[in-house]
Order: sequence, then structure tokens, then C-alpha cells
Amino acid sequence: MQDLGISVLFKGINMQRLLLGLWAALRISLISVLISIPLGILTGIVMTLRNPVTKVLTRVYLEIVRIMPQMVLLFIVFFGVTRVFGINLPAELSSIIVFSFWGTAEMGDLVRGALISIPKHQYESAAALAMSKAQIYLYIIIPQTLRRLVPLSINLITRMIKTTSLVMMIGVVEVLKVAQQIIEANRKTSPNAAFGIFAVVFLLYFTACWPISLLSRYLEKKWS
Repeated sequence: MQDLGISVLFKGINMQRLLLGLWAALRISLISVLISIPLGILTGIVMTLRNPVTKVLTRVYLEIVRIMPQMVLLFIVFFGVTRVFGINLPAELSSIIVFSFWGTAEMGDLVRGALISIPKHQYESAAALAMSKAQIYLYIIIPQTLRRLVPLSINLITRMIKTTSLVMMIGVVEVLKVAQQIIEANRKTSPNAAFGIFAVVFLLYFTACWPISLLSRYLEKKWS
């Protein structure tokens, strides 16, 4: 196992540094998710409105997020905003802004899809029972929307955790960046360390995302 570089992780505080790097990635994704959920719900509701102006604006927003790579967005926010507006944005804050921007659009589209998937006759039947609009949404629409939305939103969370590996490109010291630093520092003594260290990084990401994936499957089966 020494040829694979596993022993390098137990030199000094290398393993601790990897765990701290993982926590940096999880912290960015967690904060971004907490921001994206309420903003995404509002965006999704706006997407269902019949106002042509809001439809165009939300469609343009969604297409920008879908077409533009996250790395380009990171460069625009971290390097572009700093140069153009003279604002000194920390790398981690820039990452949170970009991931929140992305997550809000994705969550909004999920909310929109969940809302329009409710059959119209359920609205009509509830109205025929003299239920108010507030009662219709509270007792009929929202519970069904949540059942459709929760598993999909959990999958979005796992995607955001995995995509945080891109933030190393703007200087955030997350788990992948720490792994590269350890490999470079031990290149002469452990030339094959890359395989073992990246395998451990894989296991760390798997450990972080697998329980979330299991929760998504459980909810899908429970609410199907």
C-alpha cells in the first residue's frame, strides 16, 4: 500500500487537512443550498405566472444557468467583478454567490415542474367544494408538490456538493486542492501517491453524498 501513497496521508496532519478541505466544500454547498431553497421556491412560483415579462426573464435566467459552465460563472464573479467594479470578493464568498445563483435556477425549475404537474381538475374540484385559494394550496397543492419536489431537490444537493470541486480554480482550499498540495509536497518520496490520495478523496465524496442519495431513494419509494 505504500506504493499507492496511502502512507502519505498519515504523515503529519495530512489527513486532517483533507477533512478540513472536505468541510470547506460541504460548507460552501450547504450555505448555497440554504439560500437556493427559499429563492428557488419563489422563482418557481414566478415561473408559473402567466405574465409574459416574468416568463421571458425567468426563461433567460434558466437558460443562462443551463448553458454557461459553472467554472465560467466562477471566473466572471471572482475575477470580473473584482476588475470591473473594484470589489474585493473572497474566493469562498464568490463560490457561494455562483452556487446560489445556479441552485436558485435549478430549484425554481423543479418547483415549476412540480406545480404544473398537479392536474387542473384538483383545483376545480376543490373550488367546487367552496374551498378558498389559500385552503386549496395549503391542503391539496402544497402537500403534493412537496412529495414531488423533495427527492428531486435532494438530488440537486448531491450535484452541488460534487460540483464544489471547481472552486479550487479560484483558490478555495477544498478537498481536491489539499490533495494536490499533498501530492506535490511528496512527489519525490512517494511518486505514486496520486492514486491513493485521489482514491481517498473519492471515498470522502462518496461518504458525504451516499446517505443523501439513499434518503432520496427512500422518499421516492415512500411517496410513490
